[in-house]
Amino acid sequence: MRTTQPVRRGPAAAGGRVRAALNGFAQRSPSRFAILVFTLLILVFTLLFSLPVSSASGTWTGLADSLFTAVSVICVTGLSTVDMATHWSVFGHLLVYIGVQVGAVGVLTMASILGMIVSRRLGLRAKLMAASDSNPLRIHAGPVAEGQAVRLGDVGKLLRTVAISMVVIEGGVALLLFPRMLIAGMDVGTSIWESLYYSAMAFTNTGFAPNTEGLTPFVEDYWFLGALMIGVFLGAIGFPVILALASNLRKRRRRWSIHVKLTLLTSVILLVAGAVLYIVLEYDNPKTFGHLDAGHTVFQSFFLSTMSRSGGFSTIPISDLHGSSLLVTDMLMFIGGGSASTAGGIKVTTLAVLFLAAFAEARGVESMDAFKRRIPIDVLRLSVAVALWGATIVAVSSILILQITKAPLDHVLFDVISAFATCGLSTGLTEHLPDPGVYVMAATMFCGRVGTVTLAAALAQSQRKQLYQNPEERPLVG
Repeated sequence: MRTTQPVRRGPAAAGGRVRAALNGFAQRSPSRFAILVFTLLILVFTLLFSLPVSSASGTWTGLADSLFTAVSVICVTGLSTVDMATHWSVFGHLLVYIGVQVGAVGVLTMASILGMIVSRRLGLRAKLMAASDSNPLRIHAGPVAEGQAVRLGDVGKLLRTVAISMVVIEGGVALLLFPRMLIAGMDVGTSIWESLYYSAMAFTNTGFAPNTEGLTPFVEDYWFLGALMIGVFLGAIGFPVILALASNLRKRRRRWSIHVKLTLLTSVILLVAGAVLYIVLEYDNPKTFGHLDAGHTVFQSFFLSTMSRSGGFSTIPISDLHGSSLLVTDMLMFIGGGSASTAGGIKVTTLAVLFLAAFAEARGVESMDAFKRRIPIDVLRLSVAVALWGATIVAVSSILILQITKAPLDHVLFDVISAFATCGLSTGLTEHLPDPGVYVMAATMFCGRVGTVTLAAALAQSQRKQLYQNPEERPLVG
């Protein structure tokens, strides 16, 4: 005699339906799901930052400051409207420390890591979610070519690389910083906390400082500044590159993907070019590098070039830079770091693809080639979309901030690009913004961190089939 299973009712059944609905939504549109989770996380941190227990004074923090701090932390930006060192309590600083770790690797990636730790396996849906968080080419529904930086089968390795690299790199940087803290006269407890804090802010490319003086006590400590540069650079090259480096170093015959080659080559070129430009433009500025000798000028220029790409730390007042140097910094910030990294910006591979397309057009060849590999046209279309959407967001935000504050254009443009590229450097404009300006900058940080392509895909349909083609006609361009 056959028995029927009882129908499940109550909280368990309702929870199952909610999980099924969320899984279906995440599978249909990873981009919209990422934005939803990111938004909910920001709202939770906004509430936590507003609580009296989060502030050093034990009072409530206003909505504008709480929201801006939450967005800046989750988007690993480093801009602030309050004094981060003195405004927050121990609990508030712990929120900052935890928030930047989650925001640095991406919400979906962090969720996949936790799921893999709990269940000790990684299902197809979790792989797809994590892959969409690390590769913009996967944000649309439908088949995706596997010839890319991280194949779907390697997502598990990538997630392990993310978790391990965060622990190893942050721990290594903290060990380098710890003795310098002791030499500076700090007690052991403070040295441990601040070395861990600085290492996290370096690897996540955030740039917050736990002490009121910031980097002032370490301006001439090149060991300390060098450790921060190492952390920022490793965080900015991207987790797929770290995975490739870790995998190939153990092999006798090493094979590097075009993504790894373009990321490392473009990053080094931008680092050196930025440093050279800072040396040329600032050597006669007494407020910045003009009073330094040649060796110190070269080091400080490389430090500023590294931090301009998304690091956010600074040993000089940014507002003291010449206008030409501010413009160079604008360009470096807008480019940012590597794809699937803790850095922001339009990414170095985007810039590389655009230049490869321009060179191919100048030579009169049809295909884009690099390192004896052909780059498909859909990558170029994605690169154009990223650059165009990024420029549009920066332009709109700059117009709004100019209208709200009536501040100089170079300072407004600098802080807006810093917010979009989640860099954290500031001319001092952000901390004095009125509430409407604070909300505009928060939205700019959100758009910059979520990703221009992810945002555009979330606003459009995930996939739309077009069963016809219009007649071809060529407009005049150029």
